[in-house]
Amino acid sequence: MFEQAGSDAGDTDTVVVPCRVHGRILFVPVPRRVVLASGLAGLAATTLPAPTAAATTVGDMGSPVEHYTHLRRVLIQTDNLIGPRHVLPALEQHLARLSVRRRAAHGSEAVQLLALETRYEELAGWLAQDIGDERSAHGHTAKALDVSHITGDSDLTAYILSRKAQLAVDTGHPSDALGLAAAARRTARSGSRLEVIAVMHQAHAYAVLGDATESLSMYDAALDLLGRADDDGVWGSWLDEAYISTGRARSLAALGQYEEAAAGFDTAITALSAVYWRDRGVYLARAARAHAGTGNTTLAARIGLQAVTIAAETGSARIVGQLDRLEQALVPAARAEGVAQFRAALDRIVLHPA
Repeated sequence: MFEQAGSDAGDTDTVVVPCRVHGRILFVPVPRRVVLASGLAGLAATTLPAPTAAATTVGDMGSPVEHYTHLRRVLIQTDNLIGPRHVLPALEQHLARLSVRRRAAHGSEAVQLLALETRYEELAGWLAQDIGDERSAHGHTAKALDVSHITGDSDLTAYILSRKAQLAVDTGHPSDALGLAAAARRTARSGSRLEVIAVMHQAHAYAVLGDATESLSMYDAALDLLGRADDDGVWGSWLDEAYISTGRARSLAALGQYEEAAAGFDTAITALSAVYWRDRGVYLARAARAHAGTGNTTLAARIGLQAVTIAAETGSARIVGQLDRLEQALVPAARAEGVAQFRAALDRIVLHPA
């Protein structure tokens, strides 16, 4: 259904984009030329540029460990501001160069570069997940987990197990997520922030499975653990009570407790720093869905419209996916104030098959 715009069935230059299919928004691989022809050129930004000579040769960059460590921080900061669709191609280019440099290294430098390569793979998995490319997300994250065992870094292994739990629940496999989160907790150092992160993923998996008692108990445990956790400055530096409260709000929404969920998201949005632009869009979309659950459809549509703007700028599948759920929740209130405007805005940022 995507062949009419000059593409052909053998076209392998594809990009995963949100598409309107039978009234729902799904993320599917589409030939890039079709996306460009649609007028939604921004969605084509995840195509990886052709490798350059620099990607296949080892250049003199001083300390490669320091260089790639700093570069990863910059990529994370950039993702927070503009989202994954523009950052992932750059990250994959640098990952290819890092891999070449690591293979040419020896001794301790080779070990350090392998650990960095693992962190790049994990970040690539996160970015792929956030553009809706589940296959690439699973591939990058699985590779990161494999290599973490080679490095012998149990902290890294625990973190990636938690990421796999997050990916599992977000892709519709909460039972798998529960097992992965439990494995992450067993692997994490007792009293570390990594343990808190694992417990949070257990809590949300229980919520998606419909176990409110176990889920909310886990969030209480996470807060207690955080109060006693060490602060090594490496893992979970962003983890605080507000972050746990936001996770709890998400789980409350999954449990259908929309009033509490909406209040939690509204508080989180007010406190969120401006540097987390993409996350603001995620919180707005989740808040809108929660408000729709309470029956306040006008407010839900207004907040949803704000999230549409950020979704268009960042290309975040987490935002668009939540807005799709919001749109379905608003179907019974199609004539309510602001709903038609929200639906029209959302429709403009997704691809429509011919």
